[in-house]
Amino acid sequence: MQYEFTIQVLPEIAENSDLLKKEIAHKNRIPLEEIRHIQVLKRSIDARQRTVKINLKIKVFVKEDFIDKPLNLPEYPEVFSSSQVIIIGAGPAGLFAALRCIELGYKPIVLERGKDVQARRRDLKAINRDHIVNPDSNYCFGEGGAGTYSDGKLYTRSKKRGDVNRILELLVGFGATDQILVEAHPHIGTNKLPNIIAAIRQKIIERGGEVYFDTRVTDFKIKNSQINGITLLNGDTIDTNKVILATGHSARDIFELLYRKKIEIEAKPFALGVRVEHPQLLIDKIQYSCEVRDPYLPPSPYSIVKQVEGRGMYSFCMCPGGVIAPCATSPGEVVTNGWSPSKRDQPTANSGIVVELKPEDFKPFEKYGPLSGVYFQKSIEQQAWRVGGGTQKVPAQRLIDMVNGKMSNDLPATSYKPGLTAADMKSVFPQFIHNTLQQGFKAFDKSMRGYLTNEAVVHAPESRTSSPVRIPRDWKTLEHVQIKGLYPCGEGAGYAGGIISAAIDGEKCAEACIQSIK
Repeated sequence: MQYEFTIQVLPEIAENSDLLKKEIAHKNRIPLEEIRHIQVLKRSIDARQRTVKINLKIKVFVKEDFIDKPLNLPEYPEVFSSSQVIIIGAGPAGLFAALRCIELGYKPIVLERGKDVQARRRDLKAINRDHIVNPDSNYCFGEGGAGTYSDGKLYTRSKKRGDVNRILELLVGFGATDQILVEAHPHIGTNKLPNIIAAIRQKIIERGGEVYFDTRVTDFKIKNSQINGITLLNGDTIDTNKVILATGHSARDIFELLYRKKIEIEAKPFALGVRVEHPQLLIDKIQYSCEVRDPYLPPSPYSIVKQVEGRGMYSFCMCPGGVIAPCATSPGEVVTNGWSPSKRDQPTANSGIVVELKPEDFKPFEKYGPLSGVYFQKSIEQQAWRVGGGTQKVPAQRLIDMVNGKMSNDLPATSYKPGLTAADMKSVFPQFIHNTLQQGFKAFDKSMRGYLTNEAVVHAPESRTSSPVRIPRDWKTLEHVQIKGLYPCGEGAGYAGGIISAAIDGEKCAEACIQSIK
């Protein structure tokens, strides 16, 4: 017989199958010798009390053997000679759109402006060490998109958008640990993702799809409100009447192109702020109510949301045991992001702490129409670059100093490799953002006593939380509202917010595109 139970246990019991089996037998009055196997279905941490517990959803096999059934990838058909679909962008949306095309018997042609996942590392080294930004290959652009080298967090609240488990299972099939199917907040890790992304690309090519790197799209050919082809940077053109546009939230040149060609786009609210780094030991102490973290517990994350004078301020993309990375996509700007390796074993924790922006905030840039949010975002990134001395050194300030409006002249080393420049954050941000951050951090400390400390360092800015532009599409066909055959997709189009939701949206756009062909 098989039974499902939910149970709350101490961390050391959750990590020891023999102890867990005894606990289940005792609490559910099952003879221990009759339990053949226990399978953990879901796992989460409950740190609300002083004694931290682990919540488990478990399947118990009583007088019945467990048969392990490994997850297999779908039977992808060969599509060498099939009808083609052009996909622009090889991030999560583009790659999963390509896989879905193959699954449905169509040939994807994936065009990526950046480099493949291995070659891309040289460009990341250049920005970290030499402060050189390659506008086509960086943390945001290149195979796998922004998610590859910025952590691989797989948690999403977008359960209604599609089948989250399907995407997780595909990732497992391509080499991710099966624990992402179990953890409440699944995570792969930047050190593991490159091989998974490469395996997806190899599968696409093996079944007949094509993937091209260093291939930037510079123009769309439109005839009678129908996509008719695309032009590449080298001058080549591709005739096509089906294009999935999955270029990510930082492809400003694509937004500019659409605006120039009078293809409808619209400004979209987003959030912007700073990235704060604490010692991981301090976050563990606050969250787990301990002096030393239990060895059976992972490094602790945190999540805070506050309202400050009518504006939301919240933690974003929190990275326990992680580092802060330089994520500019053009020379002359500074952008931060964060990531963690799979073991989350770095000594520091960091998180974006961002302020909700409203359309009226972009009024100084209203002459740019639907690109007003882009230019607002760009102005802060360029100001950070100027404050940082025209390098990738990030403007930085100790946290209490920032709240008190005091310069920090003795900054400690942080995980941000290009280095720090002591600065007052009000020299980077408009007054309303700076004031919201100051008041918000005081409110944060009321929820997490000890959070407000000069052991923490503020890095500015964290500005690429989501796309500042939405590319509107028909809710039913998923085509652009104005241009037939153009399918705006993923984060860059304003319809996703992370790896999982972008992958789901990629699959949906592929299905809609192919349905149109049929």
